[in-house]
Amino acid sequence: MRFEFATAHRVLFGEGTIRDVPSAAGCFGRRALLVTGANPQRAAGLRESLEAAGVACRPFPISGEPTIDQIREAPRDCDLVIAMGGGSALDAGKAIAAMIANPGDPLDYLEVIGRGQPLRVPAVPCIAIPTTAGTGSEVTRNAVLASPQFRVKASLRSAGMLPRLAVVDPELTYSLPPAVTAATGLDALTQLIEPYVSIRANSMTDALCVAGIRCAARALPRVWADPADCEARAQMSWASLLGGMALANAGLGAVHGFAAPIGGMFLAPHGAVCAAVLPHAIDVNVRAVRSRAPEKLVRFDEIARLLTANPRATAIDAVVWIGELVRRLEIPPLCTYGVTDADMPVLVEKAAQASSMKGNPIALTRDELAEIVSRAL
Repeated sequence: MRFEFATAHRVLFGEGTIRDVPSAAGCFGRRALLVTGANPQRAAGLRESLEAAGVACRPFPISGEPTIDQIREAPRDCDLVIAMGGGSALDAGKAIAAMIANPGDPLDYLEVIGRGQPLRVPAVPCIAIPTTAGTGSEVTRNAVLASPQFRVKASLRSAGMLPRLAVVDPELTYSLPPAVTAATGLDALTQLIEPYVSIRANSMTDALCVAGIRCAARALPRVWADPADCEARAQMSWASLLGGMALANAGLGAVHGFAAPIGGMFLAPHGAVCAAVLPHAIDVNVRAVRSRAPEKLVRFDEIARLLTANPRATAIDAVVWIGELVRRLEIPPLCTYGVTDADMPVLVEKAAQASSMKGNPIALTRDELAEIVSRAL
């Protein structure tokens, strides 16, 4: 029963909570870098409210997923970072906040492709405001950065990178288009399933995952069928928040083990990659566990019961349920982004070495990894 649990210092959840940001921001600083997605106008209302409250804002839009060069180019003369957007904007904001406080270059601290030195100074205060229901980045301690040079993604990681304030306002997700709703929603579901079966799972993360899986299983099909279903939108924001807390403390697995190299090698959105890989990774994991570690199958059986609401469901029912949901939500295969059979050896090798793969419930063989990506094509 011994474990550690860390999350954002403070979490605000609920419709309209974005209106509390200006007063909260003033407690952290007066010169804010406002990190957004490609269109900073989406945060125009927030910027006006902040400046009216005496917090000067300098906009810093991030186009696509953040790169090491973009973090290098970010201004460092701010005492506060406010990140508003999808997971990419939030990761960029956390990385910038860390680099404002610590000397040197991002490569000094990056995993895998960098020197991997510890971030010794806590990041300057960061407020994270998600506008999608998927990544949970507002409550995680890492920031994923892309390196076009190495065609890979790597993380800055430190407990000192946890945002001082996470503001989860479901109203900000109301206008998400169906494709983004589907991809981010399945990413949220993945980030509840993988921590639940992770070798690092604990009692706290189990409770979060059970509640989140049950919630996402009901809400995601509803919000796909009716994008104006505000209750389902709120439930997906809640599930995403729970998933972020869970993954930050229990780790992930094979789905995210592939998402990092695929996202680094191809212009493929993170959520869409996770959604395409999820049903096949679950299927291969179930077979591997049944064959080599049958005592772990109970976790997959429980996932099946949570997803289907059938108390007699078993692991294979989870595989079928997830596969049907992915088809219903019209998730495109990986070949859509240019992935081919020829890329398989490199992807398998990179996935096997990915930090996320360390949490997978069982060590998968190279053939099993190749089957996952081959079926996702």
